[in-house]
Amino acid sequence: LGMANMVIDRFGGEIPMTVEELVQLPGVGRKTANVITSVVDKQPNMAVDTHVFRVSARIGLTVGAKNPLQTELQLIKFIPKDLVYIFHHWLILHGRYICVARNPKCGECGLRPVCKYYQTVVSKAAKSA
Repeated sequence: LGMANMVIDRFGGEIPMTVEELVQLPGVGRKTANVITSVVDKQPNMAVDTHVFRVSARIGLTVGAKNPLQTELQLIKFIPKDLVYIFHHWLILHGRYICVARNPKCGECGLRPVCKYYQTVVSKAAKSA
């Protein structure tokens, strides 16, 4: 009820369409605000969930990012604006089915030639075995 009242009182009954305004609503964080603006308004915003965070770091798309905001800011710098939406979904799907948290399926991954995780962890382990 608090969110509905705020939308009416502060935003004239219209759902705001900027991340800065959306995060003012109770229960809306940056990830949710990025999803809303990306899906509803087609804005090039990158919502960073656990899959996006993990896959970006493993592949080497981000360097030293310690939190979702750092990951978001690094990714947004190089992903073409018109591809942010699909890239976001690709990272999620890749993280759910291939680059899983435990025991990633590197043998099934087509990104091995460019993946920092594969090059530094998996291939070194295979060579020393």
